[in-house]
Amino acid sequence: MSSEQPQEDDEDLRYFVRIGQTDLDGTKSVERSLSEMNGIGRRAARIVAEKAGVDRTATFGRLEDDEIDSVVEAVETFADEVPEWLTNHRNDYFSGESTHETGNDLNMSRRQDINRMKMIDSYKGVRHKRGQKVRGQRTRSTGRTEGTIGVNVEEIKEEQAAEAAAEEEDDE
Repeated sequence: MSSEQPQEDDEDLRYFVRIGQTDLDGTKSVERSLSEMNGIGRRAARIVAEKAGVDRTATFGRLEDDEIDSVVEAVETFADEVPEWLTNHRNDYFSGESTHETGNDLNMSRRQDINRMKMIDSYKGVRHKRGQKVRGQRTRSTGRTEGTIGVNVEEIKEEQAAEAAAEEEDDE
């Protein structure tokens, strides 16, 4: 009889729950599946579940439709319900508002901000253009994208072996 119960539960389970343009995993807990969404981390997922009145440890795919709708609404109105310092897009350049972007909107706004910095040749924009570190990290020993700078031991050993082989051929 216990083998029948999981099968019945599997019929009620939604494997994918769609919020905005993102498909979330319905087999995971509410908090974990929300944190997989771009722009929502663990802390924001916990706040969203609390605002929606949903148990954050419940399986996301087993929630009722009205509970899922409340989670979707909580995600969309997240910026209005939390302090400004918790939003991820503060003081927008054009509108001056603080918003919380999620999904593809976050990627688009980030790309636009970087392109604007590049166009006006700000310090950060120039660093982005060159592909260098932007936020003041050290670059003397890390962040090297071109070939290795320094001693390449394997290459030296290969050259020595080739020279030794050439000398042996000359001796013969």
